[in-house]
Amino acid sequence: MYPEYMLQPMREELTRLGVQELRTADAVDALLQEHKGTALVVVNSVCGCAARNARPAIAMALANSTKPEVSTTVFAGQDREATDRARSYFTGYAPSSPSIALFKDGDVVFMLERYQIEGRSAQEIAQDLAGAFDQYCAA
Repeated sequence: MYPEYMLQPMREELTRLGVQELRTADAVDALLQEHKGTALVVVNSVCGCAARNARPAIAMALANSTKPEVSTTVFAGQDREATDRARSYFTGYAPSSPSIALFKDGDVVFMLERYQIEGRSAQEIAQDLAGAFDQYCAA
């Protein structure tokens, strides 16, 4: 595990956007078991494709006029229990980081796995997310 001081800027890239960190398995359960409506869950990571592609894409997508009611993040390799618990809700998807899941009424309705993130621009990923927000988060 990396020292927390090294991770803080990576965490803040999302939290300064209003993305809520879920740092325990209980926090993940409290959100995903109880929440009705839409929720974004970002599996953050220290890897280059999280820094170059995923986190900037999240920032762009959250500027969309339609967005999830709740946006959250877990940090792979750091908040292990929270990450493992979040991944347990990603039914049918292999663990990957970074990854981005959109839930509606407790079900995954859209997912971007690492292979769909690395090698693509942040703008392309943001367009995918904004399209999913428009489709699943609209009133």
